[in-house]
Amino acid sequence: MLKILVPTLMLFPTIWLSNPKWLWVNTTAQSLMIAMFSLTWLTLYSETGWLFSSPYMAIDPLSAPLLVLTCWLLPLMILASQNHIRPEPLNRQRTYISLLASLQAFLIMAFGASDIIMFYIMFEATLIPTLIIITRWGNQNERLNAGIYFLFYTLAGSLPLLVALLILQQDTGTLSMLILQYLEPYTFNSYGNKFWWMACLIAFLVKTPLYGTHLWLPKAHVEAPIAGSMILAAILLKLGGYGLMRMTIVLGPPTEDTAYPFIILAMWGMIMTGSTCLRQTDLKSLIAYSSVSHMGLVTAGILIQTPWSFTGAIVLMIAHGLVSSALFCLANTTYERTHSRTMILARGLQMIFPLAATWWFIANLANLALPPLPNLLGELMIMSAMFNWSPWTMILMGASTLITVIYSLYVFLMSQRGPIAPHTLNLPPTHTREHLLMMMHLLPLILLITKPELMWGWCY
Repeated sequence: MLKILVPTLMLFPTIWLSNPKWLWVNTTAQSLMIAMFSLTWLTLYSETGWLFSSPYMAIDPLSAPLLVLTCWLLPLMILASQNHIRPEPLNRQRTYISLLASLQAFLIMAFGASDIIMFYIMFEATLIPTLIIITRWGNQNERLNAGIYFLFYTLAGSLPLLVALLILQQDTGTLSMLILQYLEPYTFNSYGNKFWWMACLIAFLVKTPLYGTHLWLPKAHVEAPIAGSMILAAILLKLGGYGLMRMTIVLGPPTEDTAYPFIILAMWGMIMTGSTCLRQTDLKSLIAYSSVSHMGLVTAGILIQTPWSFTGAIVLMIAHGLVSSALFCLANTTYERTHSRTMILARGLQMIFPLAATWWFIANLANLALPPLPNLLGELMIMSAMFNWSPWTMILMGASTLITVIYSLYVFLMSQRGPIAPHTLNLPPTHTREHLLMMMHLLPLILLITKPELMWGWCY
């Protein structure tokens, strides 16, 4: 664990002591080296399931893929931010990259925490850098409003979790994940127990986000700079899914009247947010709503607590993290040229930027779960588990899949095909940096097809 955490902390001297000319090169190179070292976590195996276990930090097959995704994303965020942050004063550039590095450090400690209270502290700590990135480097005047939504939704959801954890500590005498999994599962035979169960999960359901508590997400995505959108879509939403998985194992199987409302809300949210995507004109807003739809499927899969649904959820989280981050990068390259996120103003870009249109095509096909990409593997596993649990769920799942296909193709046709608009004829060409960025998103996704057991979680 320390072989990754210490180099991540050593990024701060690199950022603040580097020659201004080499600032972006040095930070990108060091973060990429950390990402390469983190790949060793995927090959580790232990019969007990936990590795490097200490009183505070440990890795198991569930957290390893998410830790690697966290490390992999930092160099990509630095690459993506280079164009619009470089004109700023040097101290602001350094502060921006420092915030990204601190986010990585907090996320490594959150995913690697073996004690639930430490996980909770790191879960909350990720709020601070994200909030500063949104409110300071956001694109429009609405960014303060978006930051307040993000802060108060997350805080209001996580305060009941803190109380619930203190009660759990009082009852069991420990909050260690290594010990709690061996205790007797809880029985929800009173209203107090049911409220306690909801308090344990509501923070993660807000973060995931569950439909109804999702209003902070489109605002935060639309107002955030590119790195903020990437980290939100790829990692911070997955932090909610990871927390749900950890807590449901501790809490044991819920009763019908506790889990059913959340499962129904998650599946209904998939259809509602998918339908919202069909009438969006703003490119970033559409990608943000599609994230809510996909994470609704993950939430439903986690709450039914079967091995197949858990495996499907972790696979879909990893695949969606790479795909949604890639889509935000593509939306950003379009925005940097047309200075508008309105899709109809970017029509006909395929004729001007054919390679960028190829990236758009691959990313959209991945988003709609084209075989044999990992997105399809995750969705099929969750759907088969849900169908086995209740055949009626197939109606909502099928409708959601159909809507996902429609809006993914709608994005591609609306932003790439059609007649070339006169104002797009003099646009600057796409850079090698942007193509490298897209390749580093989509290549791991394609390679994961060949060895999906790397992200199967506990079923490995």
